[in-house]
Amino acid sequence: MRFRNALTDPAALDRALAWPADGPLAPLPADRVREELAARRFRPEWTWLAEDGDGRPLARALWWGRADSERPVALDCLQVRADVTDPASLAAALLGAGHAAFGKRPGYHLSLPRGWREDPGLAAAVAWRREAASRAGLTRGIERLRYEWTPAAGTSAPTGGLVFREGTDEEFLDAFVRLSRGSLDLATRYELDVLTEEEVAREDFAFYRDCPGERSWWRLAHLPDGTLAGLAIPSATPYHRNVGYLGVVPEQRGKGLIDEVLAEITRFHAAAGAERITATTDTVNTPMAAAFDRAGYEVTEIRLVLEAPPGS
Repeated sequence: MRFRNALTDPAALDRALAWPADGPLAPLPADRVREELAARRFRPEWTWLAEDGDGRPLARALWWGRADSERPVALDCLQVRADVTDPASLAAALLGAGHAAFGKRPGYHLSLPRGWREDPGLAAAVAWRREAASRAGLTRGIERLRYEWTPAAGTSAPTGGLVFREGTDEEFLDAFVRLSRGSLDLATRYELDVLTEEEVAREDFAFYRDCPGERSWWRLAHLPDGTLAGLAIPSATPYHRNVGYLGVVPEQRGKGLIDEVLAEITRFHAAAGAERITATTDTVNTPMAAAFDRAGYEVTEIRLVLEAPPGS
């Protein structure tokens, strides 16, 4: 068995592109791969194949990143030929080869339809991928709801219950710290197992600064008397506008203020002409999911995120 990427063997890129867009998971056609390669979100060095002794591709893995990323951000596609008897073992070895070359273990993001567990073929396809990811060190899973807003849902007018203003980096870092306390977001809770509140805040701050959205979009949310209530960070992906980060400080939770914060982000993007706004929240974060539902966002898919625990 041989594992190689398309940078060390340019002909491997043609073989990767020739992979059939089939299987129970959402297909990734060659045209889409070419578009991502042209935009530098896929790279030859992030495109890996497992080949037998005759050079026949048996598995492929495509990692994704932003155009300016030095290393991949996430695994976007993992496929194994149907005639491979142990797909999990082969896929795990392929992921291990990629991880060794990258010097990191990017998470694996699977986009799934609602009710995917009730489809035996789809459930089996997820099972061997999850086993492969676990063997390669991606042992932690988070299931998230992906939401989408379109102009047909409309926007709500400000109620005056919150006042939004710009803030300094230090003010936002303090807000990030306060919002992390008692958070239902699993990634935040996992990070707090190994990092301090301040370290988590700085990582979150740096992440959103690095997203395609502008720092000037960020807003602090205050009660009319000036008390901090939360924050709103409209953001963007390489494809469309995104909710980004939002939340309410612990002492103000349970008062419906999250609706006001989400409405501010939605109005901001809508005023800029956004035809689509995406958002995600963990399936266990039922208050946030309910807020998206009330705001007219609709669930378009389930996103299963498999990742390595911090520090592993």
